[in-house]
Amino acid sequence: MQPPSLRKLFQAFTPSERKNIIIYVLGIMLYKFGLEAFTGSIITLATDRFNSDHTFTKLGALTGLYQAMQCVGAILIAPLIMRFSTKAVLACTVLIFGCLTTLLMIIDASTGGKIQNATDSKPTYGRYTPNIIFPIYCSTGVCYGMVELIRRIIPRDLVGGNVQKLRRLDALVHVFYEVSGTTGAFTSAWLILRLGNNYALLITPIFFVLSCVTWSFLNINSLSYRPQSTLNDSDAEAECKSVSSSRITVSGYSKQSQPRTIKKTIQSYFGKVLNGFCLFFKSIYMGAGLVMTSRKFIWLFSGYSIALYAHRYLENALLPAFANRTLGESAYSQIMVGGSNFGELLGALSVFLLSNSVPTPMPWLRLDALMLLITWVLVFIKPAVKDLGYVWKLALMFVPISFGWAAGDVSLAAYIQASLSRIENVDHDISALGSVMAFLYCSYIIIYAILSSLLGGYIDAVWSKYRTIRPALLNISGVQFTVIACVIFASTFIPRGSCKLNPKILEGEDLENDDLMNPTEI
Repeated sequence: MQPPSLRKLFQAFTPSERKNIIIYVLGIMLYKFGLEAFTGSIITLATDRFNSDHTFTKLGALTGLYQAMQCVGAILIAPLIMRFSTKAVLACTVLIFGCLTTLLMIIDASTGGKIQNATDSKPTYGRYTPNIIFPIYCSTGVCYGMVELIRRIIPRDLVGGNVQKLRRLDALVHVFYEVSGTTGAFTSAWLILRLGNNYALLITPIFFVLSCVTWSFLNINSLSYRPQSTLNDSDAEAECKSVSSSRITVSGYSKQSQPRTIKKTIQSYFGKVLNGFCLFFKSIYMGAGLVMTSRKFIWLFSGYSIALYAHRYLENALLPAFANRTLGESAYSQIMVGGSNFGELLGALSVFLLSNSVPTPMPWLRLDALMLLITWVLVFIKPAVKDLGYVWKLALMFVPISFGWAAGDVSLAAYIQASLSRIENVDHDISALGSVMAFLYCSYIIIYAILSSLLGGYIDAVWSKYRTIRPALLNISGVQFTVIACVIFASTFIPRGSCKLNPKILEGEDLENDDLMNPTEI
């Protein structure tokens, strides 16, 4: 069976669905472009502004907290998307995100900071404590978590519950999302070199506003997402009728009932948020039981959580350290991240095109493990300071590394969703899929938060002693990623039937012949 062409992808949708898809994809590309500019600017800004003796200790703590706040954002947004239009919630969240990104520029400008001129050797920063980056960046982490949750929900509002349409839409969005991410990373590097990392995020609020305006043209009449685990059939039907007959807006309240209604709405919201936190921690506990006590699933811990940690640490910690301490220019990390994003694009596209030829994630995970060994290059190379040509060569080096990770991640996500949909829910309020994904993602966050700070302290200690991080690179870029590669590679032989080069069936389950995937699971 040949993979569908782009034309066949669009033929599966109705004219109104095609219009909504084009608008949504354009909006998400604008959002991703602005996001890459923001992320690149703030990471390089933190790298340059933090105290040189504790730079990467603080950077590790900063990125770890940012990851944790994403979970908080996902919990806070859940009650909102149950009650309000998904389109409206998405647009408002991105708008708030854009406002938060301007805070650093406002603070910098009001304390004497300036845009870097072509003749300046380094940016002119404002007279503010760099620690203020922590609350601002963590606040944006909440918004990012909100947007990421909505991104996984809104496709159903666009094309309904048809599994084939949802799969094709997800593939299409993922490709264009990574295209924008790649160009955004390269543009971010240029802006940092041109304007300074304190003002390179100038385009972020602009692109966020453009994405909000673009999404305002979406024509979505379907209901906001409401998890079926929280409702029985009759309650769900009643809720659907209630929400569809009356969209709730502040301007719609009468003057007489407004204060009481708003108070009741706020109380209801915080009650749902509190319940969301309780269910979140309960799902982590149940997910840990499912994963860690079964041969069928225990390999997911290394294949998903540890592999995700390796990829995030590479982009958010190792590359900034290498760019700052070895290449002498923090902005160069974004060029290498651009190469990494391009690798992710190729990896996701390969899984889509070869989904019939490679039915299980094992070959991709093994490729991911082998590609991690390329990080040894950082240990042995000796590039000249601010050698831009060498940086582009390094960017090419990260293409196969991220290719392997993205292919493994995309195929593994599909496998998890398909296999866990066959398992009976572990609780009335918590699905098996939700609990496992909560455990795997929180495991990644805990691993990242602990190791990124500890390894950052190690890099700082080596720098203070030797004024070079080469000894640290031996252990962090070489030994660490080799150990991770061995763990991931070995774990791919744990499930029954996985010893073949390209296994067709794992644990005796033929997932290809029974389409049980539920794309609305989070």
